[in-house]
Amino acid sequence: MLSDITIGQYVPGNSIIHQLDPRTKLIAIIPYIIALFTVDNWQGIALVTIVTLSILLLSGLPWGFVFRGLKPIIIVIIITIPLHLFFTPGEAVTALGPFKISQEGIFRAAFISLRLIYLVLITSLLTLTTSPIRLTDGLENLLSPTKRIGVPAHELAMMMTIALRFIPTFLEETEKIMKAQKARGADFESGSIIQKGKNLVPLLVPLFIGAFRRADDLAMAMEARCYRGGENRTKMKELRFAVRDGVALAVIMVVLSLSIGIRVIS
Repeated sequence: MLSDITIGQYVPGNSIIHQLDPRTKLIAIIPYIIALFTVDNWQGIALVTIVTLSILLLSGLPWGFVFRGLKPIIIVIIITIPLHLFFTPGEAVTALGPFKISQEGIFRAAFISLRLIYLVLITSLLTLTTSPIRLTDGLENLLSPTKRIGVPAHELAMMMTIALRFIPTFLEETEKIMKAQKARGADFESGSIIQKGKNLVPLLVPLFIGAFRRADDLAMAMEARCYRGGENRTKMKELRFAVRDGVALAVIMVVLSLSIGIRVIS
């Protein structure tokens, strides 16, 4: 299960999505999310579905690998669907014992599930198609106006990028520790909730120790290379907007406008 989490991983490629400026991706994800939560009918969700599948196709990534990242949220979807099916008031379609399934409940359960799936897919694509260095540069550039009010833009961008970058590393380390502890007789599955919590101690202690050690090694490596962020720091590859970035932003704004229009008309 832990190996199925794709957020934070980067897959090198030469697709159109890979070539987009990281600032374009960071900006475009905002109107996409707004459009995703604006639509409230099948026409709107069909529009978002076409856009999402088109982005996946243009990314050039293996669909099996991308959709594998949905496995960790399956349990959330399984819990969410019955809640909307049985507790959404409306015209009853069928009954399952004392519970009635309404037409509105089916509609709401499908909508919430699709929104969650698309949200995870698009946020995963952000890191899958953008290297950590370019993501840091993009975040720093977008946050640069806040420097005037004393916000450390470079430091914030660096921290967020390092956090995303080390998600796969920590997951891999967690899996290794779990296998090592199970080989020593540790049980992480049986028992009550309190007992399961106690059983996690042999997992959390070495994990936190390893995280602190890794952070210390990273800090020493950066200091040894005389790393200094912020002002007067040059970049090997400067960020530049291209025609494709303008087209991408224009398309996503059209999608947002259409989603709002579909909702207003309906």
